Amino acid sequence: MKILVTGAHFTPAVAVIEEFKKRPNIEIVYIGRNTTREGDTSPSIESQVLPDLGIKFIPIITGRLQKDFTLFTIPSLLKIPIGFMQALFFILGEKPDVILSFGGYVAVPLVFIGWLFSIPIIVHEQTLVSGLANKISSVFATKIALSFKNQKKLNDKIIVTGNPLRAIIIKANPSINYEIIKYAKKQRKPIILITGGNQGSHTINEAVENCIDKLAKIACVIHITGDNKFKDFEKLEKLETASYKVFKWIDEEYGAVLSNADLVVSRAGVNTLSELAFVGKPALVIPIPYLYKDEQNQNAKFFESVGLVRILPQSKLSGYTLMENIKLMLKNIEKLTKKVKGAEKIIIPDAAKRLALETILLTK
Repeated sequence: MKILVTGAHFTPAVAVIEEFKKRPNIEIVYIGRNTTREGDTSPSIESQVLPDLGIKFIPIITGRLQKDFTLFTIPSLLKIPIGFMQALFFILGEKPDVILSFGGYVAVPLVFIGWLFSIPIIVHEQTLVSGLANKISSVFATKIALSFKNQKKLNDKIIVTGNPLRAIIIKANPSINYEIIKYAKKQRKPIILITGGNQGSHTINEAVENCIDKLAKIACVIHITGDNKFKDFEKLEKLETASYKVFKWIDEEYGAVLSNADLVVSRAGVNTLSELAFVGKPALVIPIPYLYKDEQNQNAKFFESVGLVRILPQSKLSGYTLMENIKLMLKNIEKLTKKVKGAEKIIIPDAAKRLALETILLTK
């Protein structure tokens, strides 16, 4: 059996791929982005991580519809037909038995071409608000898998599997050989994990740069910058101290790092928030403000309602406001940590297994 996995939401994709690999006679191919985003030639995390996992990765060139006119609008529109032609070529060449889509514009041409060839398709919807790409893909899907029960009315086509969590989160071992974690425990300083998601966040990285001298005095900071054209990692690496360490990303040890964190600063992607809910870590979130239907703010408000996060709007983000919000949350960290334990009830721990099974069953 050959399963074609595609889409822009890489974290849940890895979780389901881990489940596929446990089963015999399953071949996996992943078709996705070669770079992090338009206008940035930095390699995507999937293009670097998947080959190390023994998964065939195929980059696709395609474009997307944009709600605002930018420098990349016309080039992006011109790439759309290229994406459909490449999708046809890949589908004919790979001959998958089923397609599993994790959303995003890269998945649309593959879902459509797969539908033309009567290939079973399952689309996983991570977020509380469906993006435009997933709305289009859902029209051609055999099954639509949701992360949360209250997203849509369920029927024969729409099911709830939960949002897949990686094994490194579910089976995380808090024991980890990071000097900064040892140092934090020795100095009795709280540990703050700062991340901008798989692609990183230049906006958050800048705010950290502007307050890290003060922040490192009250806490030990593990900062995941991502890889981008602004060279944030290279700049921030020069500021490293015993209390501040920088990484482009953390892969296999991420669960262990998260387990040791007292507070997390992040974007409001649903995958990040789901992982935080599962491990019960309070977070300060800075939602991306320009996504379709204000997706990340919707995510943040939902998880705020169950006690997981405090929201800092990007419009108010600066080195000063970041520092002040962190100080306030650290002051009340014990109370916040107790409060977030209730958020775990909205997570389905075996979501990856459920989604993998639903995908396989479509080939029967």
